[in-house]
Amino acid sequence: MKSRQQKEKSDFRYNTGDALVPWDAVAVKPDPVLALDILRFLAGPGENTDAYNRALERVKEAVQCLFEHGEPATKLSLGDRVKEVEEFAKSYLDVKHASFLVNWTAGYDIALDMAGVGPGDEVIVPAITFIATASPVLRKGARVIFADVQPETVNLDPKSVERLISDRTKAIVPVHIGGYPVDMDPILEIARAHDIMVIEDAAHGFGGTYKGRKLGAVGDFGAFSFHEVKNITSLGEGGILVSDSDLGAQFPMARFCGFDLESPPPENWLYNVSPIRSKSGFFPATNYSTTEIQAVALLRQMRRNEEITGQRRKVARRMHDAFANIEGLIPGPMNDDTFGATFHLFLLRVKSDVIEGGIQAFKQGLAAKGVTQIAHFCPLYHYDLFKALGYDRDEIRQTCPNAERAFCEEYTHLPVYGLSDERIDYMVNAVLDTAKMLRR
Repeated sequence: MKSRQQKEKSDFRYNTGDALVPWDAVAVKPDPVLALDILRFLAGPGENTDAYNRALERVKEAVQCLFEHGEPATKLSLGDRVKEVEEFAKSYLDVKHASFLVNWTAGYDIALDMAGVGPGDEVIVPAITFIATASPVLRKGARVIFADVQPETVNLDPKSVERLISDRTKAIVPVHIGGYPVDMDPILEIARAHDIMVIEDAAHGFGGTYKGRKLGAVGDFGAFSFHEVKNITSLGEGGILVSDSDLGAQFPMARFCGFDLESPPPENWLYNVSPIRSKSGFFPATNYSTTEIQAVALLRQMRRNEEITGQRRKVARRMHDAFANIEGLIPGPMNDDTFGATFHLFLLRVKSDVIEGGIQAFKQGLAAKGVTQIAHFCPLYHYDLFKALGYDRDEIRQTCPNAERAFCEEYTHLPVYGLSDERIDYMVNAVLDTAKMLRR
């Protein structure tokens, strides 16, 4: 066991080693009952309750035996497993810095701070994205500037971005909707010309590629989500922030209250708390720490990500080929040497001049056949939040014609993963039948 002087530096201030009266990092140690509770939650009771209870008794004995021969975990937050996740991410994504956090929004929030976003600044985001791409910007007192999207992917349109640059623009946020890569090069070119930072919303994009580079590792910062609905997950919530910027070296401090073990502490104290350097100044950190248990779950899935993504790509190819030559249907683009989608979602568009009633009638037709599909997402400026903040919805609509047409008339997303061959066949046939029924 390491002595207090020998122990490795940590994000945490306790775990005092082999002192005669230690102060452990974990006040109440994990025990067999806790382990069993977790297993019961994850497995859930089956329909055959008697069989489940018999199996549970066998598991109880095995778990008790395991604890008798092992030692309870002595670190539950920001320990070695979290470090393993971060090292894997750095290697897999080919980046210098990576931090595992409570969720995507936490990583994005740090990236905005490091980009120097504050009151009166502007951040360009696509009109179609999840609300979390905009709300942290608003909370900093900055203004969200809505850019239009490209119909082919519902991703940020570089031409729209270029028209929106102003002296107040601090960041551009391309969002890889559904895991379909944004055309990053023209966005980076615009950003470099104006000294603006690019923050990739790669919530759907872990493992995707753009011209040989991993999504999230193309811009100045990239944030990933491991929420329960994503391709891989860290027990329901979690996110990773990555960067090659020198600012990324501060990720551990930015994640945990500015906790600084490198700087000399105040007299008679254990550690220092430092401000976090941004592009244009400093900011105080907050606490976005995550747990060892989440890291255990995520690391296992990260190691399987290529397999999981490969399965999604096979299903997407099957669906694309079924729809590609059907009058009135336009499936989203498939992968090539420059474009590597993760297919978190499958994009399907309809030609509203061919399909009677456009996408709204089409969605109703699929829903009547029991096929779940959702257009991700509603244009943000439609929400009452922006109306309350003084955004002119009608004016923004005029600047985002592709977003309006796509959402109201053209596109939806279909599920890709976790379906049996029979259900995929059913969904494909439901789409084909609905197209035939609604074709003008």
